[in-house]
Amino acid sequence: MDLHEQRQLEVARQMAKVKARARPWRAIIALVLAAAAGIISSVAGRDFESWTGHGNVASKIVAASTAAAFCLFAVVGILGLAGRARQALQPVTGSAHAAVIRYAIVLAGLILTLVFTLTLFKVPVTQLIVGGALTTILIGIAAQQALSNVFAGIVLLLSRPFIVGDTIQLRSGAMGGLLEGTVTEVGITYLRLDTADGPMSLPNAQVLAAAVSHPAETSTAAHPEADGQQVVPATPGDAPAGPAATDGQQAGPADLGLPAAGQAGTAGKRQPAPPPEPQSPGGASPQP
Repeated sequence: MDLHEQRQLEVARQMAKVKARARPWRAIIALVLAAAAGIISSVAGRDFESWTGHGNVASKIVAASTAAAFCLFAVVGILGLAGRARQALQPVTGSAHAAVIRYAIVLAGLILTLVFTLTLFKVPVTQLIVGGALTTILIGIAAQQALSNVFAGIVLLLSRPFIVGDTIQLRSGAMGGLLEGTVTEVGITYLRLDTADGPMSLPNAQVLAAAVSHPAETSTAAHPEADGQQVVPATPGDAPAGPAATDGQQAGPADLGLPAAGQAGTAGKRQPAPPPEPQSPGGASPQP
């Protein structure tokens, strides 16, 4: 790499640092401009009652242009603020929790921006709220399965029964019995699990309804090891251990304290009793 390429890389790094530092200020400046545009539009809109009336053309132009500017600056500021919040919270709470917070900020900000923009354009918001509530109910009924996965994902992220990298077992009849694998991602709608059959995506609603357990690790008490070799536990039928065999030879009966085959046969036979010694007529025993 020559000196020119090194300078280009250094300039690119400096530009990246400057952009990273300027991102929160962009969002703040955009929100300030949105607030100023909203105030100007509200003040200009007091000069006329409706957009179809005669007169006050200048006020109408100012009110409409500033209302549109408010909507644009507010959207830019909310997106920038949500992205900055995700970057700040990701090292602390993780990517999944940071994504949930970003979605919440974006959703709440866009709803407020839409309501304020409609108010600046003198649109009856009350009727729209009632109609929007009915529409939301219908959409919620139609998208019940998808919404259940979303809310189940939020519950899993907040309760944290497992984290990324854990090996878990899921027991559920809806998922076909027992599933075991390593958690690779906890998303808003799906859980990514690395199983023996390959990667698998499970709906969060079914994961939340399943029984989750962590497989117990193999303990040293169950499988003791000595000198790097596994020790086989003795059974009641095993013979008592005698002196250890040397030179890789199996211990024989003599090593175990048992008689040999020939000795066992000889010891099993009875030896005849010796004949009685003859006695003298006087009753005294003969002297040797």
